[in-house]
Amino acid sequence: MRPGEVLPPLEVPITRTLIVAGAIASRDYQDVHHDAELARAKGSPDIFMNILTTNGLVGRYITDHFGPTAILRKVAIRLGAPNHPGDTMVLTGTVERVDASPEGETATVGVVGANGIGRHVTGTVTVTVPASGPVTVPAGGTV
Repeated sequence: MRPGEVLPPLEVPITRTLIVAGAIASRDYQDVHHDAELARAKGSPDIFMNILTTNGLVGRYITDHFGPTAILRKVAIRLGAPNHPGDTMVLTGTVERVDASPEGETATVGVVGANGIGRHVTGTVTVTVPASGPVTVPAGGTV
């Protein structure tokens, strides 16, 4: 990995099932994530994706690219245009910085997820790709 490296785009079809399943999995029972009629009553044209589902998709995008041993260190995102059913979100990313250490390489990746009405998500992800061998967590530590 190197600064300026562009990650291949990932197209994510936005379905009702994805929106509702993501809300349920993250225990977000707000009606705007599962009830179209109530979402419209609150001014939205339809249900829309919650931030935790978006966060998970951003994490998936990064680990799909950097591999199964990649460790997400930090995910900092901001939402913009909502993801509604029937749209497609395209995630893109660019490596902004790379630091090498005996543990491996740690990269900061700028990520954007855009849909038909604009930018749904923007942010940065810090990810470490271990030099080799299994990933270990220090006793009492966190990754």
